[in-house]
Parts: sequence; C-alpha cells; structure tokens
Amino acid sequence: MSMNDTPNSNRLHIGIFGRSNSGKSSFINALTNQEVSIVADIAGTTTDPVYKPMEINPIGPCVLIDTAGFDDESTLGEQRVEKTRLAAQKTDLAIFIIAADQLLREENDLYYEENWYDFFKQNNTPVLFVINKTDIYDDNVEELKIKFFEKFRNSIDSDMVIGVSCAKGNVIGQYHNTDSIRAVLARMLPESFEAPFITGNLVNEDDVVLLVMPQDIQAPKGRLILPQVQTIRELLDRKCTVISATTDKMLNALEALKKPPKLIITDSQVFDFVYKNKPSETMLTSFSVLFAAYKGDIKYYLQGAKAIDSLTENSRVLIAECCTHAPLSEDIGREKIPKLLRKRVGQGLAIDIVGGTDFPDKPDNYDLIIQCGACMFNRKYVLSRIETAKRYNVPMTNYGVTIAHITGILDKIATI
Repeated sequence: MSMNDTPNSNRLHIGIFGRSNSGKSSFINALTNQEVSIVADIAGTTTDPVYKPMEINPIGPCVLIDTAGFDDESTLGEQRVEKTRLAAQKTDLAIFIIAADQLLREENDLYYEENWYDFFKQNNTPVLFVINKTDIYDDNVEELKIKFFEKFRNSIDSDMVIGVSCAKGNVIGQYHNTDSIRAVLARMLPESFEAPFITGNLVNEDDVVLLVMPQDIQAPKGRLILPQVQTIRELLDRKCTVISATTDKMLNALEALKKPPKLIITDSQVFDFVYKNKPSETMLTSFSVLFAAYKGDIKYYLQGAKAIDSLTENSRVLIAECCTHAPLSEDIGREKIPKLLRKRVGQGLAIDIVGGTDFPDKPDNYDLIIQCGACMFNRKYVLSRIETAKRYNVPMTNYGVTIAHITGILDKIATI
C-alpha cells in the first residue's frame, strides 16, 4: 500500500482554525502549492469543514481540514461552529490563523483563540499560531509577535508563533518558504501519532496466522471490509504467512497446515464457534478487539465490559457505530448485540443506536456505551469519545469485547 492509498482514518489530521476571513484557505493553498480551498475576500467563504487528503513532505500522508470561522455569528453560524468543533475532535495537530490587522486593532482581543486553545490543550493537541497577512505591517514579524503576546493570556513558547504572508505564497521571517513551515509542522507531530501495529506484539516474522472471515450478508460483494484489508497488509509487511478461510472452511484450513497457527483472527460474531474448534495452543482474537486497541483504549474497554454484568431492565445502553447504513438482518451492532444483551438482561433493556459522527456531548443518562471497531475514524476522534465517557463516569467497551464477555471467553482472548 503506497502512502497515497493510506486510509483517511490512518492519516495525520491537521486542522486549520481561525476567524472568518483570517486567511485559512489561502494558508492551505500556500502550504500545499495547490488550489485546495476556495479563496475570497468575503467572510464566511468556507462554511462546513473541508477534508482534503494530501501527501506533504516531510509530514507524510495527512488530511488537511479547512474549517469555518469560529466567530461565525450568521444565521447558520452555530451549526457551522458545531461542525468546526467536530473537526477539532479529529485534529492531531492544530494551526491557528490570526490576521495581522486583527492584532493591530486595539479593541480586538483574542477571546476565541484563547478558548479554542484551552480546548486543544486539554486534549493534548499541539498548536501552532500563524500570524497571517504580515505584509500589511511590512513583514515585521517580531513586532506582530509582541502584539500577539500582549493580547494572549495563555503561556506559550515564542516558537509556537510564526508570521506568514500568504498573498506572497511564502512564509516570512525566519521561515523563508513553505518547505520551512512543513519542517516546523513535522517537528510538532505528537509522539502518540506514530500508530502502533494493529496486531501489536501478538505475532513475529514467520508466524502463521489464520484469518477466519465469514462472508455473510454484511460482507461487501467482491471485496473485504477495511479492517480485514489493513490487517492482512500489515501481516504481510511483518513477514507472516497469512491464510484466509470462511467460517465453514476453518477446519479444512487447519487440516491443511503442518502445525497449528500462532494466531487466529476472526469476526467477533463467530467467536464462540472458532474458540470451540481452534487448537489449544493457538491464540484467538478478532478484528474488532484488535481495532479496540489500535483506535481506542483497550484497557478502558475491558474494564467497561464488566458493566454488562450489572445491567438490568431499567438500564440504558448506547451503541455507537461509525458507519451510516440501512440496518441489515444480520447487522452486528443494530441486531446481534441488542439481541444478546436483551437475552441476558431482559427485553426491557433500553438500547439507543447512533451512527456516523452522532455522539452525545453529555452521555450521563447511559449505563454503558458500546463502540464499534471505529475503522472509519482516526484514533484522535475515538479517544475524544472515550474521554467524554470518562468525564461522565460512563463505562465504555466495544463490539468484540462485548461479544467475548457475553460468550464467557473474554479472559481467553488475546488483547495485545
């Protein structure tokens, strides 16, 4: 898989934030040397966030997010700011664009910038402040930085603030061109962004791995789902021997091997069958469990699964999917897990289901949240959901962990 084929969910998300008409779109175009975003002198040209997959050297595969002005007070402003807030939850590295003329106006403070900086600071998201349109002040970046620090109440390092003039297409001051600012961004990459292996420390070179993948009504015709594709590619990159089979051909695949596989990875919905028929020395896990660690917080999910034992018919459960699709008769999140839970707890158990980016800001009316594998979201956004659950003391787990717990084999599942 080339870097151009990297799924958006695995790319570094760089969010561009600022007030209306501060020059966010111009900055993106200058940074990428492309007409990525529409540029106009009219405030509010960018309405909803625009997500643009890019390949930027030396950063690598990333997604640039051009957002609406967070000072939008138009009729739809509140909705636009909410979309900007959602983009912020997905942001791995934030860039604030501040127009130089804003700093020159005595009556204008940095209220919005301070509040949004507090948000990113709480989420451990690195922030770079870019003073744009420095040409209106003769490119005197140091003077503009002094004015910035006079207005900005938070304590930040001076090297977190740089000056640019996107009208000239270049970064000004000590940074003489767009290559320089890319290098600055590369140095700011969060240490946690370097994605771990999907399969963690479960496999090594030359290990044999069996993938048991039921091709039921949920499987897309003619192709594999994203977690399966990503896992197979990783195992090949790690020099493992990969064998795939549908559930009904699992025993045939095992018989064809000279020795038992090191690991079996399967779909959570057939956990019980695979566990009963696997060799005793072979480890077992599922794509959903692997992605629980790859995208989220596996320890919190394992702890959250214990809340299933405390559910009653008066409890309320939220099932959070990333995909938005019409329910299928065998849908794991909308059909199978609710049936398993109600069979265990009782038919009175209340279960709400949300899809896509729908997720409550205050989930305190739930006794448990069950998140899907989240292959369509980046890790930063999934972790923001987990932090929301923690803030309101709501247990949270995921599909694979839930099924393993209900079937009584969670302590026998490999969880990295």
